[in-house]
Amino acid sequence: MNQDELKGKGEDLKGRIKEAAGIVTNDAELEKEGADERDLGQAREKLGTARRKVGEAIEDLGNKIKR
Repeated sequence: MNQDELKGKGEDLKGRIKEAAGIVTNDAELEKEGADERDLGQAREKLGTARRKVGEAIEDLGNKIKR
């Protein structure tokens, strides 16, 4: 895992907690803030995963060329 994946997971979790707290306390603003943070965290995690996979593919290609 790279930094973007880890930070994305953290933001996602933090957003889920805020969203749940907003639902429990009937605070629509907190709920929306949590949902937005969760969405950003998921996007960041997906970006990190894609970046890692591209890096792995380039590394594999480099190893095949060396042979």
